[in-house]
Amino acid sequence: MRKDFLQFSRPSISEADIAAVNEVLRSGWITTGPKNAAFEKDFCKYTGCSGAVAICSATAGMHVVLKALGIGPGDEVITPSMTWVSTVNLIVLAGAKPVFVDVDRNTLMATPDAVRAAVTSKTKLIIPVHFAGAPADMDPIFEIAKKNNIAVIEDAAHALGTFYKGRHIGQQGISIFSFHPIKNITTGEGGMVCSDNPAILDHVRRLKFHGLGVDAFDRKMQGRAPNAEVLEPGYKYNMTDISAAMGITQLARVDEFNRKRTELAMQYREKLTGISEVIPLGDPSYPMKHSWHLFIVRVDSDKAGISRDDFMARLKEKNIGTGLHFRAAHLHKYYLEKMGTRRGMLPNTEWNSDRICSLPLFPDMTFEDIDDVVQAIKEVLKKN
Repeated sequence: MRKDFLQFSRPSISEADIAAVNEVLRSGWITTGPKNAAFEKDFCKYTGCSGAVAICSATAGMHVVLKALGIGPGDEVITPSMTWVSTVNLIVLAGAKPVFVDVDRNTLMATPDAVRAAVTSKTKLIIPVHFAGAPADMDPIFEIAKKNNIAVIEDAAHALGTFYKGRHIGQQGISIFSFHPIKNITTGEGGMVCSDNPAILDHVRRLKFHGLGVDAFDRKMQGRAPNAEVLEPGYKYNMTDISAAMGITQLARVDEFNRKRTELAMQYREKLTGISEVIPLGDPSYPMKHSWHLFIVRVDSDKAGISRDDFMARLKEKNIGTGLHFRAAHLHKYYLEKMGTRRGMLPNTEWNSDRICSLPLFPDMTFEDIDDVVQAIKEVLKKN
């Protein structure tokens, strides 16, 4: 057994990251400033998106985009239940109704057929989720949206470095990325809203900083305009330059990070071959490039004779950390009791929700760490 605990995830912080933050701390300008502007520019260059707005979290980004799109009471928003609860919470807080759709059993992403079947006259928005580093099948979803005059927000929290049919996620429509510490790059906490619609980006900039008619950092004035006034009530969701500075240096290494993540994921696939009780996710059938944000397996409880929760607990006893992404949103207590959801309504989602487990995956891991994880899995299954 390992002597030291292997975390499920750990950010890769370099001396360059630390130096960049120190530079900001010494500059006298630590809140939203020139580093935000530079980070947004670099992010557009890397992803190929037309425009980007840095924000304090992906959740904050979802909040202001929902507001900018006018989502509110009486509206329906299509989303998979296999997602982080922040999206569903924000839909409800806006006064709208989340309409949950089932996912593909092996990729855990909403299918165009499921989305199409959920559209009604009240549907105002679709939120596809790019899952674990793989892209959702966006072309047919965009076709459905265009035909029915419905907006689309791509949940790209897992998708930095992910390509769909040759184009980086974020180049079309509206996408929201996350820089939480477990993501492919981190700013501590933070996110980015990308869009090819300048009006949406302007609205997001206004809403994320009190509803003022200028951004927190006016690029022409190198500060905030003294005559700025509120154009509509807004929020306080701007990113600090401390975070943005780290974002710049992290983004410069993202291809290196993702290359290592891919090598580790392929090692997992090879080493797990023949362990029938543990089933990795499958790849989508359409052309794509995976960024390997997560390495997720499903524990076949019938074969293993052990529940997913017990499997995770026993791995922890062997100094192996794991994660759970995600427990289906429609099965959370609030949604069962207040929103009329029920077990049985999304069979593929629920089958996976009961079995999924995220194994350790981060750039500073070694192949020996992978061997330790796989050996621990074998010992847990053999003991049982």
